[in-house]
Amino acid sequence: MSREIDYGNLMHTAMRGLIRTVLQDVADHGLPGSHHFFITFDTRNPDAKLADWLRERYPEEMTVVMQHWFDNLDIDPDGFAITLNFGDTPEPLYIPFDAIKTFVDPSVEFGLRFESADDDADEINSEDDNDQGDDEAATEPKQKPDADVVSLDSFRK
Repeated sequence: MSREIDYGNLMHTAMRGLIRTVLQDVADHGLPGSHHFFITFDTRNPDAKLADWLRERYPEEMTVVMQHWFDNLDIDPDGFAITLNFGDTPEPLYIPFDAIKTFVDPSVEFGLRFESADDDADEINSEDDNDQGDDEAATEPKQKPDADVVSLDSFRK
C-alpha cells in the first residue's frame, strides 16, 4: 500500500491553529497596539452562521474587519463567534476555521491564504480557456504543482 504525506492539509491545519491561537489571545487580552484583522470566509460553508440579509448580500464570500469595535468573541475548536457592527447594527456571526479563505493583519503586513480544490480547478479552467487556440496546449494535460508554497516575503516590511 502506497501512502503519501499530505503536506497541504497539514499546512492548512497548522495555519488554522495559528489563527485560533491569535484569536484566543485577542479574546483573553484584547487587540494589542494597532493590530487588526481582515478575515475573508466562505458564506456557503454549512456551519457558517450569519444573518439572512448578510448571506443574501454576500452569497459566496464575505470579508469582516476586527478592529475598533467587536464583542462576544468566543473561540471553540472548530471556529469562532463574534458580534460585529454593520451600519450601527450589531450582528452575531459564527465563522468556522475551515471556511476562512484569507486572514490578514495589515498592521504588521502578515497574511495567510487558504487554497482549496475549487480554487485549483478554477485556475486550471481559466488557464484552459486562455489556451483554446493552441493545439499543443489543448492536448497536453495541465499539471498541478506538487505543493503549494506559502511565501510570507510579500507581507514583510
